[in-house]
Amino acid sequence: MATKKQMESYGNSSISMLKGEDRVRKRPAVIFGSDDLEGCKHAVFEILSNAIDEAREGHGDTIIVTRYEDLSVEVEDFGRGCPVDWNEKEKRYNWELVFCEMYAGGKYGENGENYEYSLGLNGLGSCATQYASEFFDVTVRRDGFRYDLHFEKGRIKGKMKKQKTDRKKTGSCFHWRPDKDVFTDINIPVEYYRDVLRRQAVVNKGVRFKFRNQVGKKFEEEEFCYAEGIKQYIEELVGDNAFTMPTFWETERRGRDAENRPEMKLKITCSFCFSKQVSHVEYYHNSSWLEYGGSPDRAVRLGFTAAFDKYLKDNNKYTKTENKIIYQDIQDSLVLVTNCFSTIGCFENQTKKSVNSKFTQEAMTAFFKEQLQIWFIENAQEAAKAAEQILVNKRARESAEKTKSNVKKKLSGSIDIANRVQKFVDCRSRDTSVRELYIVEGDSALGSVKFARDAEFQGIMPVRGKILNCLKADYNKIFASPIITDLMKVLGCGVEVQGKKARELSNFDIDNLRWNKVIICTDADVDGFQIRTLILTMLYRLCPTLIRDGYVYIAESPLFEINYKDKNKEMTQFAYNEAEKAAILKSLEGKKVDIQRSKGLGENTKEMMWMTTMNPETRRLIKVMPEDAERTAMYFDMLLGDALQERKNFIAENGARYLELADIS
Repeated sequence: MATKKQMESYGNSSISMLKGEDRVRKRPAVIFGSDDLEGCKHAVFEILSNAIDEAREGHGDTIIVTRYEDLSVEVEDFGRGCPVDWNEKEKRYNWELVFCEMYAGGKYGENGENYEYSLGLNGLGSCATQYASEFFDVTVRRDGFRYDLHFEKGRIKGKMKKQKTDRKKTGSCFHWRPDKDVFTDINIPVEYYRDVLRRQAVVNKGVRFKFRNQVGKKFEEEEFCYAEGIKQYIEELVGDNAFTMPTFWETERRGRDAENRPEMKLKITCSFCFSKQVSHVEYYHNSSWLEYGGSPDRAVRLGFTAAFDKYLKDNNKYTKTENKIIYQDIQDSLVLVTNCFSTIGCFENQTKKSVNSKFTQEAMTAFFKEQLQIWFIENAQEAAKAAEQILVNKRARESAEKTKSNVKKKLSGSIDIANRVQKFVDCRSRDTSVRELYIVEGDSALGSVKFARDAEFQGIMPVRGKILNCLKADYNKIFASPIITDLMKVLGCGVEVQGKKARELSNFDIDNLRWNKVIICTDADVDGFQIRTLILTMLYRLCPTLIRDGYVYIAESPLFEINYKDKNKEMTQFAYNEAEKAAILKSLEGKKVDIQRSKGLGENTKEMMWMTTMNPETRRLIKVMPEDAERTAMYFDMLLGDALQERKNFIAENGARYLELADIS
């Protein structure tokens, strides 16, 4: 609910517009996908893309990329040279349009007169990278002249220098350093450059990519070039492990994504073979590696699966009761690279990691089906080998799935998981109405709790380090965490979500919960509170029914040990907060007392652990209610999430209440 103050402050004068370099410097993630190292890498790729477009169009065959020790980058091509002089049509200098204007460039021609197939499409890359740089130097050689420009933090410094060229070769050279005020990290590793340049050499056959890495005063140099493109790359990937010969297909198609969309020309290239040892698939579009696939990925899945399924049926390869193959059965032995070029951009966004085009998918699917039908006839022996291997893969997958299904059933039953989950300590009782699971932090706490517990009904599951923030992470990342998956296996009830990795766990069934109480037991300090919150958030997201039905508890640990003598006997009382400490001290007036801040769980004696934390008669447990978990998630989201202004407001209003907890030493 907005406050009255917020309502009054939001008026017509509240609307503003970012201008000039601020459009990128204040919102880099909009263009580069993020403001971290991944975004910084993409800024480099934007400049490299323009050089690649020149070379692919036949203007120069070499691109040089240099990584300097000061983390600056240089990309040089030997193409026609970027136009930077006066533009009579626009009545402005071209350098202003290319490096200082969004959506300006040489790739908007209706008939593709400058570039038929272009990796850089939107007129954003050069300008955005310049805006996001600490400095950005441009050297262009064309029309018999050399042009030099120098920018700092998005703005031109001085004027463009124009002089007679110092060499015959034309081309563009850009040298810049990504700005730490824009990106959180600019230290792009050497391996990124090697990987990108190798990939680009693969899909731009015949273009030489030279990489220079400065180490001290010397430069380590590497060169990447594939004269035969993706077919040569397939041969390199598979080596001597192929049982079908590498095949290369190529075609051109024309079509539209919709009736009201312009016609595009699509060039499809594909190379593949089959292997028992290697499985590898890569997709490219206009030479950009499609990390997330999109239309080409869907086309390969549909086309290859349909074609091989038909082949197996036509040749009576299936048994009478057998299910048909799925794409995974093919992919397990497939080595394939596709690289398509289209005259109309169909990337999902500026980062160019996926393509979404109805026509591209349909054209590629139909092409793969047609070519495979021909391949089956012309390469009968190889087709039979591939089909037999696909059936082997299918039957192995189905056998593994059956085994996994049985394991899931066992996970929900009485199987002893103590030997399968690292450092989990089970209890003797199998009566779920009395069993208690203590979730503790680290090995030291594990030791203390293990010695103090009642082994008849109390089990222990340690978590190592700080658990993943499940509030923000996607499910695939959550279920990639062994800490989380191990804990869920120990609980036994499965999860209430679906995800690729979640398939290893049972679907949620409260009847399969192995415990009557799930007790979160952490130190009574800031780190302990954070780990407690992370565990609680994880349970709230993955199996909220446990909280809703009252199975989750928090073990309160005392903050203070108050030692004193009573009739010459050593006595100890525990206070769980400041108020209790004051009350105990008041009741002991006149006695000599020794007050100690309670140690971490790992330093407690087994007697103290039993009395304060584990003995059902004397311990303090707080039952976690659904509203507690919801409130925890809300505060966790506010304090660790993306709502910066909301977090600032909360700290301003409430920060003083927590000053005593702050580490300001």
